[in-house]
Amino acid sequence: MGKPTGFMEYERELAQEAAPLMRVNHWNEFTQPLPEGKLREQGARCMDCGIPFCHTGKLISGMAAGCPIHNLIPEWNDLVYRGQWREALDRLHKTNNFPEFTGRVCPAPCEGSCTVGLNGSPVTIKSIEKAIIDRGFAEGWVKPEPPAVRTGKKVAVIGSGPSGLACAAQLNKAGHTVTVYERADRVGGLLMYGIPNMKLDKKYVQRRVDLLAAEGVTFVTGRRSANTFRRSSCLSNSTPSSCAAARRRAAICRSKGAS
Repeated sequence: MGKPTGFMEYERELAQEAAPLMRVNHWNEFTQPLPEGKLREQGARCMDCGIPFCHTGKLISGMAAGCPIHNLIPEWNDLVYRGQWREALDRLHKTNNFPEFTGRVCPAPCEGSCTVGLNGSPVTIKSIEKAIIDRGFAEGWVKPEPPAVRTGKKVAVIGSGPSGLACAAQLNKAGHTVTVYERADRVGGLLMYGIPNMKLDKKYVQRRVDLLAAEGVTFVTGRRSANTFRRSSCLSNSTPSSCAAARRRAAICRSKGAS
């Protein structure tokens, strides 16, 4: 993957950050993305290590080692190095519903598990991930993809945080009709109200929510599910299905008649 000698030829480079005196004038993101040539060099640093640990997603002594969602990191590093950005986006989306979020706020345990980091500086995996998805949106490659066929089953997702949105996205892809209930006045949960704009601008959250809505997911805000309706009411007049309750964890609840 990447250039076999890339990790010896190129040094690790991170995105430049605006000076602190400039940052205090706004609440916006303050990182300046690397130019394409530099990003390709960073992708080239992904060595042909034989057994990559960056995407393993294992817990060792209670700590995360590698990507928890098993991103195909060596594959899209190699594709970025070769300038195949569209293909890199496809590989990224195979395992990650929201790379524009993880590319900004993930603590990047993948980099801590990078083989190059054993004797040097790890590959800038997080920066490359963010660059792939940002380019995907800029080029118009990320478009609504509603399912071709609906199953006729209805699913309720309680809570619109990251796990709730991911749950809704996957169930909608499977063809179920999904409604997401959120007690706040905006969709996003932790993404919207728990992370400051300088780390995750809310326009990116809303962009993804709009995309999910275009794919057929329905969002209901200002709804405290436990106080305003019973579980049975959200599934009334529907075929037997699963009611998914998702806040920090996507937990599946069995509805009437479901096994």
